[in-house]
Amino acid sequence: MSALTDEVRDPASPVALWLRATFPGHKEVQASFRVAAGPQQLLMPATVVPGTQGAAIDWWLRMLVDESVALRLPLGGLMKRSGPWMAAGLELLSELGGRRAQVDTAGARPTVGALAPARFADRPDEWWARVCYALALLGELFRAASLEHSRLMSLTAASRAGDLLALANDAEVADLIAMRDLACKQLLPRLPDGPVTSGMTFEGSADLNADGDVIAGGMLVDFKAGQGGKPRADGTRAAALARADLDQLLGYTLLDYSDRYALHTVAIYAVRFGHLEAWPIIDLCTQLAGHPIDRADLARLRGEFAHVLRGPLRTYWAQRGR
Repeated sequence: MSALTDEVRDPASPVALWLRATFPGHKEVQASFRVAAGPQQLLMPATVVPGTQGAAIDWWLRMLVDESVALRLPLGGLMKRSGPWMAAGLELLSELGGRRAQVDTAGARPTVGALAPARFADRPDEWWARVCYALALLGELFRAASLEHSRLMSLTAASRAGDLLALANDAEVADLIAMRDLACKQLLPRLPDGPVTSGMTFEGSADLNADGDVIAGGMLVDFKAGQGGKPRADGTRAAALARADLDQLLGYTLLDYSDRYALHTVAIYAVRFGHLEAWPIIDLCTQLAGHPIDRADLARLRGEFAHVLRGPLRTYWAQRGR
């Protein structure tokens, strides 16, 4: 089964086609976001691997707000792709989760405890950065199409957790710490009070793989660690809000078929700009649709979206041999 992030980036996907036909008015939202975000505050070092770095800071930001962070994605990566990284990965997850991570040897689904950040409050920033980078690498075992260039390939069967933590280079560690520091100033004070969930899945995730970053007090926040648009003549960049980014927020909202999370707001935190842009869901849907949308309309749209996923999308997958 494909993922929401894949489908919204594929202009021929029934998911992207339906979202863009239903919510066509994106340009004003994009322009407003670009202006409000202001200049990029943290440049990406040349030696950083963007995708892995983005996933790593996602982990760290979740740990800043959630007292119990699920580790099912990196464990799922280890279960999906065995290799020389297995022993090191299981050792790390066992330490983080507080109990031994077991390999499935008897048909039972393997489990690992959740990470409680408070247990490691005395650890230095470098350790946190390296842990987050390692979790990002293990998550790629589950999501990446190819591991040809993965640093995990440098490990051996004799590698331990310390070897896995050493895979992040010094520039990546410093960059992660800087992004964490900026988020402490610009993101955390603006999150609403209330229950926090991270790495959440949705009722509709059974129809289309999707897991979000954080929900805090009914606000769903998606983290984006990209550099923004193309460099200007002076080397600076403006923030960018791709149509696919908006579709991802809409997708999360619509995948919550029964309104389990009682979402009232969706937001994007542009990590390198230190900018949180939040939209009340009804207001955003109204602006994107070009006509009034209320809660009853949202419930109807969730049903229509489920129909797209269970009908046209499956036909599309079959035609492409997925």
